[in-house]
Amino acid sequence: MSSNSSRSSWTPCQNKAFERALDKYDKDTPDRWHNIAKEVGGKSVEEVKRRYQDLLEDIKNIESGRNEETKALLKMKLMNNYN
Repeated sequence: MSSNSSRSSWTPCQNKAFERALDKYDKDTPDRWHNIAKEVGGKSVEEVKRRYQDLLEDIKNIESGRNEETKALLKMKLMNNYN
């Protein structure tokens, strides 16, 4: 993932909670980031926003048509962070 993700460590449980909360609270939900941080536990609103931006950056990099080796490495990093 991007270098920003190294600012704080995320457990597999927190990653799963983050994914579930993103599904639960869409962009139109009032206090979306506060709700997501509360469900993840142990993370601030700023940390979950940063995590979301890192995820968007990773997806953009994967879909940008980079060479196959880079795409494979990025996908592997994503899988390791969310399994």
